[in-house]
Amino acid sequence: MRVLVVEDEPRLAALLVQTLTEEGWSATAAADGATGLEAVRTGGFDGVVLDWMLPDLDGPAVLQAMRAEGHAVPVLMLTARTALDDRVTALDVGADDHLAKPFEVAELLARLRALHRRATASIVAAHRAGDLVVDPQTRRVFRGPTEVDLTAREFDILALFMEEVGHAVSRYRILEEVWDGDTDISSNVIDVHIGRLRGKIDTPFGRSAIQTLRGAGYRLDPAGG
Repeated sequence: MRVLVVEDEPRLAALLVQTLTEEGWSATAAADGATGLEAVRTGGFDGVVLDWMLPDLDGPAVLQAMRAEGHAVPVLMLTARTALDDRVTALDVGADDHLAKPFEVAELLARLRALHRRATASIVAAHRAGDLVVDPQTRRVFRGPTEVDLTAREFDILALFMEEVGHAVSRYRILEEVWDGDTDISSNVIDVHIGRLRGKIDTPFGRSAIQTLRGAGYRLDPAGG
């Protein structure tokens, strides 16, 4: 597990890095908000410990930028603020959990482990084809770190393809599962939706995950195109 510690107090940052390392985790420190945000953008972290009060960008500003850019890494926010409004603000801007200062290191480690378990469970529940990720619980779709907005029909078609990834999905099956067997729906309507879906998950990324199989329907490439 790789953890980014964004903390401007040198002694606390050093203590957290040392503690995480002793736990067998890989820890990296950033001393201000801007540096922390750049580190997140490089990717590869499984968790972020983020202080509220930071130079340049404070913790909430860093977190807002992260979420706006599509970085879903779990974040534990540290704060000396204990008022209810501050705790609510931390969660509203995208924190997965928060911990009031001063704190016991054992509690911080326990909260990080809990965040990691939840994130891992979410990943297992999601369907993947290369860097294309479909989460049926939240109905969210990602190409790498980029979230892709789909209509309800487009999502249902893609979710069906994901369930049968690597295998042919007939037009009849699409009609049955996405349009509830509505016989008034023409084949052309399915083509239009597939075209729009390709225009969102494939074309902007130079990919071709959705493949047309003449006489058989469609197939989703397991490698994501």
